[in-house]
Amino acid sequence: MSHPPTRAWQRMLSGRRLDLLDPSPLDVEIEDIAHGLARVARWNGQTKGEHAFSVAQHCLLVERIVSELRPGLTREARLAALLHDAPEYVIGDLISPFKVAIGIDYKALENRLQNAIHLRFGLPATLNPTLTKLFKRADLIAAFFEATQLAGFEMEVARKLFVVPPALMKTPRLVPLATAEAQAQFLDRFKRLAG
Repeated sequence: MSHPPTRAWQRMLSGRRLDLLDPSPLDVEIEDIAHGLARVARWNGQTKGEHAFSVAQHCLLVERIVSELRPGLTREARLAALLHDAPEYVIGDLISPFKVAIGIDYKALENRLQNAIHLRFGLPATLNPTLTKLFKRADLIAAFFEATQLAGFEMEVARKLFVVPPALMKTPRLVPLATAEAQAQFLDRFKRLAG
């Protein structure tokens, strides 16, 4: 008895059918990304506030930090920063310790999806190492702000696990938004950066 092939795609609200193992840029829509990211909680939902702090809000924060760290960046680079966690609209936001524990090549799956997303929006499939390093630094600064303001981390623990913001960096006041508002803000920022 033969078994039907395992389904490795997800139907999106746009009607697109995204192959998770071999994603095509043609099946990526910004509305699906914004919808998904606004509904994925950072910190597995273990944050203060009426709403979860979403990955959409995190992406907005990282793009803002990147712009503050390197004010002269192109709109293309800032768009890539906004989309740095875009694959999580499909695969969710697994915390780093869990990614290590599951033991599959999670990063390869995430990278294939990220490459398709970049190509869909006219960005290089892979970023140059300088931008990748900048985005990682901004991501860890954002995690510091989120950890200390929303996730209950003590300052000394956050200093050990994340990147302490530069002394002159403005400290954002983080307020978790309702999903519709997070989605709208993400889409608005995307449209401004994508031109």
